[in-house]
Amino acid sequence: MKLGIERLLEEPALRKPLLGRRVALLAHPASVTRELTHSLDALAALPSLRLSAAFGPQHGLRGDKQYNMVESADFVDPLHRIPVFSLYGSVRRPTAAMMDTFDVLLVDLQDLGCRIYTFITTLRYVLEEAAKARKAVEGLTLRPGWESFVGAGALPMRHGLTMAELARWFVTTLRLDVEYEVIPMQGWQAEQAPGFGWPLYERSWVNPSPNAPNLWMARCYAGTVMLEGTTLSEGRGTTRPLELLGAPDLEVEALLKEMHALAPRWLAGCRLRSCWFEPTFNKHVGTLCAGLQVHVEDSAHYDHSGFRPWRLVALAFKALRRLRPDYPLWADFPYEYEFNRRPIDVINGSELLRTWVDDPHASPADLDVLAAADEADWQAQRQSVLLY
Repeated sequence: MKLGIERLLEEPALRKPLLGRRVALLAHPASVTRELTHSLDALAALPSLRLSAAFGPQHGLRGDKQYNMVESADFVDPLHRIPVFSLYGSVRRPTAAMMDTFDVLLVDLQDLGCRIYTFITTLRYVLEEAAKARKAVEGLTLRPGWESFVGAGALPMRHGLTMAELARWFVTTLRLDVEYEVIPMQGWQAEQAPGFGWPLYERSWVNPSPNAPNLWMARCYAGTVMLEGTTLSEGRGTTRPLELLGAPDLEVEALLKEMHALAPRWLAGCRLRSCWFEPTFNKHVGTLCAGLQVHVEDSAHYDHSGFRPWRLVALAFKALRRLRPDYPLWADFPYEYEFNRRPIDVINGSELLRTWVDDPHASPADLDVLAAADEADWQAQRQSVLLY
């Protein structure tokens, strides 16, 4: 397969619209070619291209910032001598002055397929600002009123779109008057084993954010990211972040038994393994935690169509609440600059998931009814923006 950035570098015809124009790049550490050359360096090496600026999303262009609400500053790239603007610093949207540094913005961002991944929100913001400036950009559903930096629009948690397809959706649904063009990938096989969208054994994995170290984490992320809104550790501070779930006082075997009793089909497509871990930072730092690891790397255990990470982690919450009704499950701290809402609600785009977990009379079937309606609606809605 070939990425859009590789086609742009290799095919002069695709670069013709850029000739004589100031070009900026929105990218992060995983914006690389197959040779692991960063897109910024590859573009700068083209003699016909006038590179004028770069932009970095959350965690920075260089990926040096570890956690949420840790901001990056603007700087001047020491090699290319161009300004690098942070879109996760003093501003989240590019300012008018930033927009004035380029004529065309190239977007080369890797996503994990989840609404909460903030690169999606940054994509929406640059499209909206480009529409205002009339510049070119190439490149359970959240409920009304719950928009945030981890909720850019009425998307389900696991949206099943590429970044380019998301951009098409934003342009359409927000009615943005913006010049927009996609350079599509070639040979991308979203349903082909063993990678199912990632060319396993053909491409090097570069972390798109600090705690996204591998494909297995990406498969789990639509569910395990909800742990960020709880007192349970998601494995930050270990070598397997967002594949783990645990706490010092967790009774793992009882939890697993209750999960199997409540909704065994929600455990399909993966293997859960009891484990112990001690985070070196973040929640429960320096404390031994009992927990679970979600294994999705072995084809003997992983079923791509059957694995449903959002339901899996929701089930863990429900089982824990049934076993220990008074367990202090929900975290209460600012999350992505939302100071007056619980993090779990910000993450899910409404109070519906938390309400279902806390309701002793609500069953997995009740959550299925809520989610299935949203999922069916989204499946129909996304058809018009699909590229692959």
